[in-house]
Amino acid sequence: MVQLSDRHVLMHQNNPPTSVQEGCKDVDCRRGATWSDTDVVNPVSGSVAQRASTAVRSARSHRDVDGLINGLLRLPLALTTPRLPLSTRFDQERALGFTSLPPLTVEKTLQDADASRHPGDYSRRFWSPPSASANTLQRKLLARSDRVKSVDFHPTEPHVICGLYNGQVKIWNYETQTDIKTFEVTDVPVRCVKYIARKNWFVSGSDDFQLRVYNLSTGEKVTQFEAHPDYIRCLTVHPTLSLVLTGSDDMTIKAWDWEKGWRCVQVFEGHTHYIMALAINPKDPQTFASACLDHTVKVWSLGSSVPNFSLEAHEKGVNYVDYYHGGDKPYIVTTGDDRLVKIWDYHAKSCVQTLESHTANVSFAIFHPSLPIILSGSEDGTIKIWHSSTYRLENTLNYGLERAWCVAYRKTGNEVAVGFDEGAVVVKLGRDEPSVSMDASGKIVFARNTEVLTTNVSHIGQEGDEVEDGQRLPVSFRDLGTTEVYPTSLQHSPNGRFVTVCGDGEYIIYTALAWRNKAFGSGTSFAWASDSNTYAVLEGKSKIRVYRNFKERAGLIKSTGGWAVEGLHGGPLLAARGSGFVMFWDWETGAVVRRIEVDATNVSWSASGEYVAITAEDSLFVLRFDRDAYQQRLESGEPIDDEGVEEAFDLIAEVPETVKTCRWIGDCFIYTNTNNRLSYLIGDQTSVINHFDQPVYLLGYLPTHNRIFLADKDLNLYSYALSLNVVEYQSAILRGDLEGAAEILPTIPADQRNRIARFLEAQELKELALSVATDPDHKFELAVSIGDLETALELVRASPEAGSESKWKVVGEKALAAWQLDLAKEAFEKSKDLPALLLLYTSLADRAGLEKLAAQAAEKGQNNIAFAAYLQLGDSASCIDLLAKTDRLPEAALMARSYNPGKAEGVVKEWRSELEEQGKPKYAQVIADPIEDQGLFEEASGPASKLDSEGSGVMVEKEVEGLVDQVKEMVVEETRLVDEAVAEVGGAETEAASNADGAASGSDEVPSKGKTN
Repeated sequence: MVQLSDRHVLMHQNNPPTSVQEGCKDVDCRRGATWSDTDVVNPVSGSVAQRASTAVRSARSHRDVDGLINGLLRLPLALTTPRLPLSTRFDQERALGFTSLPPLTVEKTLQDADASRHPGDYSRRFWSPPSASANTLQRKLLARSDRVKSVDFHPTEPHVICGLYNGQVKIWNYETQTDIKTFEVTDVPVRCVKYIARKNWFVSGSDDFQLRVYNLSTGEKVTQFEAHPDYIRCLTVHPTLSLVLTGSDDMTIKAWDWEKGWRCVQVFEGHTHYIMALAINPKDPQTFASACLDHTVKVWSLGSSVPNFSLEAHEKGVNYVDYYHGGDKPYIVTTGDDRLVKIWDYHAKSCVQTLESHTANVSFAIFHPSLPIILSGSEDGTIKIWHSSTYRLENTLNYGLERAWCVAYRKTGNEVAVGFDEGAVVVKLGRDEPSVSMDASGKIVFARNTEVLTTNVSHIGQEGDEVEDGQRLPVSFRDLGTTEVYPTSLQHSPNGRFVTVCGDGEYIIYTALAWRNKAFGSGTSFAWASDSNTYAVLEGKSKIRVYRNFKERAGLIKSTGGWAVEGLHGGPLLAARGSGFVMFWDWETGAVVRRIEVDATNVSWSASGEYVAITAEDSLFVLRFDRDAYQQRLESGEPIDDEGVEEAFDLIAEVPETVKTCRWIGDCFIYTNTNNRLSYLIGDQTSVINHFDQPVYLLGYLPTHNRIFLADKDLNLYSYALSLNVVEYQSAILRGDLEGAAEILPTIPADQRNRIARFLEAQELKELALSVATDPDHKFELAVSIGDLETALELVRASPEAGSESKWKVVGEKALAAWQLDLAKEAFEKSKDLPALLLLYTSLADRAGLEKLAAQAAEKGQNNIAFAAYLQLGDSASCIDLLAKTDRLPEAALMARSYNPGKAEGVVKEWRSELEEQGKPKYAQVIADPIEDQGLFEEASGPASKLDSEGSGVMVEKEVEGLVDQVKEMVVEETRLVDEAVAEVGGAETEAASNADGAASGSDEVPSKGKTN
């Protein structure tokens, strides 16, 4: 059931047109076919013999005779055990020619070989479960829109740009999932769009033959011109040159130079059908490849208009081409309308692998730049993820957005964007944390894809060069070797002799110096014991194998209690974490030590084996391991169930942190969290070392350098100082060993004393913190907090005057609280705290101080303080002048009338004049002048308390005497009234009592007059 006319079928499948005019212009219509023959063929594995022969060559180059012999013995097994999932192996045996063995025999052979294998022999199986990199998926954006024909990532911002079939170009922020901007480019499909980030532009090609360039910031169109006489289907931007390459339905490729005014500098001719995709070689930017519906892929050089060579890539039209990014394989990947994905060696010009699983035309396939995967998308609506080394299908995604058309990947991250009929999706593959490990001597090993590199930071700072905190370390990496699996984790053994690589469901133990294969096997997680001779491997979800000296101790871990295990962690005890639990076993006996109910992400032991840190999604738990309690329980003979010994662990601290990476230094726990903060924990006290603006990952600590080493995702290395003596001092303080701490203190560097002081302050040892601190500001805070005003005064007197006002104010407040008034006066004067000085001078009746304060306040414009000071001095004239100066003439006039009549006339005239200037003559006329209108001012009948006419501010003697007489009269009158009230109340109580007595005796006497009233 093919939903195309016979003309379409003949045109696009059997007889490709020789000219543009013969073909169907709507390739999307051509892609609308749905096929009935939807058989899915499982992928065939890659060359296992090649991997075995690689091991042989490696052993030969290292003069490793045993490795050479074992590698040669391994070749036949490798050839007879293809690396495929067990469920699909029998189907592929038929394809490989191994049809003589039935599927049960094949599986049993593999199982027997696996059961008899131990790390000492090299009979290694070559199938594994899906890799973590392909199955760790996080959707960052799902944006519904019109059909998306092109997508691209901004290299530095979290933005993805989409060219739509309706003629729009949209930009999305995939971190916030918001539509940032929409450009109405044209009314025909925009089939290709790319960022030109160095110019802050984007360029688009569309079905109206136009190439358009827009400014991202302003939204303005930079230029527009006709680039081809037909549809523009693809374009790419050169990574270093000022060139844009475009491919069109006119069967040509053109190079445009924006530095030359967008002039066409070269035309590439040779294709005989629509050009669907272009890809520049990342290893050689002077060459590029093109995919065409004429069934070919052509490779070109920028200096030549004819192709270097051509590949007959598919039996039908080729839709996409992309280069492999690593330096170890000269590969390209192509997709076609034959529903196939093919990997090609463009040096040998041969097909390396064919991937079959899609059920419709395959629109694209890419090599991920940093992960070992190939990602393909098809018109069947699915996105498939393949392992780029084994070519095994790892995962299939379907977002229900109909046909998939286009793809883009972020070169500096793990994000991938895919465009569909109904929108776009951005997903994040894998993880950002690099596969890296550092041993105790400073040797760092990390993996870049399957390449392993190494460097050493032990020489940093040894030659007298000062290393600053946060400075990028000038180190160079050298090649150490390669690994046969894609590493998801690397870890050194505790003694640094071995490095374990885990990935693709397998583990390999290498020697750290020569990088020789020491042991390997199937396993999804790995853990070293503290002795570096014992290790454990997790197979599947429940089987744990323990090895000592590379020989298995069969049956040591008898059971996991039926719980699914997600990962292993080494140390003094073997730890296994699962959903909602952490289980600890004894390495020697395999007995259960303790089961703890926690949903853990990591388990980390201190070197002493006394402390263990368990990290969860939002918490950090530190526990103490009591081995004596565990041994006593064992010796008692009491049975131990699956929960273990409850007394074996005690909770020491719980910190609400989301820990990403961590290490122990003695009893100090160093970690980075999701807020990009580097901190350390001693006891229950957390100290922050530094904040970062990007994620960083903790590598380790070198005691000889007293420095912590970290790396970012691009393996840039940084270091921060942390003295081991500081850690020991803090540990002694927490133990209560003050004498031991005092002995360590002289060895602590001066630049770490303030950190110690902060720690002591948090422990409420402020007197000790004051003696340790070197920062004057911190010392001042400590002195004030413990009430040591003498030390605080010395510190503030020794500090510069500029900026010391706040300290003087604090000293003044503390001195005032301690009734040290002279010190408070000095402090408030130094801090220029005028309100406090007003309170102090008023309380002390300091007239000279008030006069000085009033002048200072008036000069600084603090008029309320100045007025209050003048009022306390009784200086009414200054009060009136201050009110007039601040445009408060009504208040000034009333105050003059009340306290200084001699100034009333002048103030009233000034008040009237102001009202007339404001256009209020009627208001001015109704204001009475105390001199001109004396008849309107009637004095009170009693003697008045008033200031003398000269306004000196001193009350005359007779006025004072009058006030005293008035007060005396008032006191006498109040006393008389109180006495009368008391007498009346007393009489009423007596009468009430007598009436009560009469009622009790049954008397018939007439009630008293008082009662009647």
